[in-house]
Amino acid sequence: MSASGSPLGIRAIGLRKAYGAQVVLDGIDIDVPVGTVYALLGPNGAGKTTAVNILSTLIPADGGSVEVAGHDVARHPDAVRAAIGVTGQFSAVDRFLTGLENLVLMADLRHLGKDEGRRRAAALLGRFDLVDAARRPVSTWSGGMQRRLDLAMTLVGDPRVIFLDEPTAGLDPRSRRSMWQVIRELVGAGITIFLTTQYLEEADRLADRIAVLDHGRLVAEGTPSELKRLVPGGHVRLEFADRDAMEAAARMFQGASRDDESLALLVPSDGGMSSLRSVLDRLEGASIGVEGLSIRTPDLDDVFLSLTGHPDPLEGAA
Repeated sequence: MSASGSPLGIRAIGLRKAYGAQVVLDGIDIDVPVGTVYALLGPNGAGKTTAVNILSTLIPADGGSVEVAGHDVARHPDAVRAAIGVTGQFSAVDRFLTGLENLVLMADLRHLGKDEGRRRAAALLGRFDLVDAARRPVSTWSGGMQRRLDLAMTLVGDPRVIFLDEPTAGLDPRSRRSMWQVIRELVGAGITIFLTTQYLEEADRLADRIAVLDHGRLVAEGTPSELKRLVPGGHVRLEFADRDAMEAAARMFQGASRDDESLALLVPSDGGMSSLRSVLDRLEGASIGVEGLSIRTPDLDDVFLSLTGHPDPLEGAA
């Protein structure tokens, strides 16, 4: 159970992994409630894929304990494998087979039986809008279609937990957003998603909670909003109809920055509702009218740069 009492799809305590003298994971803790998206961010080499490989039973940890879908990864790996699906950075589909043949092959590997395997393959082709292309070789499909098929193959075994390691790498913006919608639908059906991604916008849009991994340690963890509040620089921009109103507000908010040309003040704020309400209440109490208002909060790019010293997850390999 999580601290809030929610059942956990994934729990890792003190997870450690090293290759010789290089420590890749240095005692990290992870809790992922059932039916949520947990995003793990970090520079290249920070240990993201290593974490996924341990949680999905592909490699052993050197220390710590891990449970996935209620099963201990070290003691009951077969039970974990039966409960999970994994979609890696690179598509696992066979490009020489048709889409239908790929799904039927996966069903056979899952020992579903001929009739059940074909029924499930047909259902997944429909769910991922791949019916029209189902009997064409995958080599003729677009990259976005191949990634959807890859995820469909992951779902053949009806997993409760899915690991998505860079699921939209290399996709165009439209295909990426299509995948986001699929992921949202999976979570809506109660599936737990563990996501690593190089796209900060992707984590912001999809994740219930985000962890930032750097040099083998989790340097921050929280909701997207909580992480953004860790970084200074947020403000409320107030625009006024005349200079007198702006000057009166400037005397009230002495830490604000001025934009005299546009008659605006930038009042420091964490972007939260309580902060905004405080600003508006003070203006109303002083009978100062505002012509326009906007809020600017740090985004995940700012958070990532502040916490890791790297401008984005693609740079600064550990």
